[in-house]
Amino acid sequence: MAAAETLKNTVEQFSTASNQAFKDGVEKSLAALAEANTHSKKNLEAVVASVTAATKGAEALGAQTFAYSKKAAEDQVAAAKSLAAAKSVQEAVELQTAWAKSALEAYIAQVSKASEIVSASIKDSVKPLNERVTATVEKLQAAR
Repeated sequence: MAAAETLKNTVEQFSTASNQAFKDGVEKSLAALAEANTHSKKNLEAVVASVTAATKGAEALGAQTFAYSKKAAEDQVAAAKSLAAAKSVQEAVELQTAWAKSALEAYIAQVSKASEIVSASIKDSVKPLNERVTATVEKLQAAR
């Protein structure tokens, strides 16, 4: 009878320990899943912020390019009219030279503005992603 009682106690202890281990495992799994879900949500938010910043940059670049193109076309028409009204070859050459110089300066200024817009857009687009990478690396280092 004592052996049966010992066996019964051993089975109960094993059962209790197994149940507790299972419960602890489930709780840890749920906590890890919730943490992974939070991490994924933050990653998605970072991607959305990055795409939003890139879209704003593309819109700004498009608007700037459109404005430049419109102004350049207007300047070309005005230059053509001035050239057509020239009284001499010398005047035509001077008008053409002046127009070419101003067109080149405007183009260089446009390229500079476009470069600034692209640079700012890239910086703004990459920032939320870099923040998430930094957070992930910090979390992994803390887990070590």
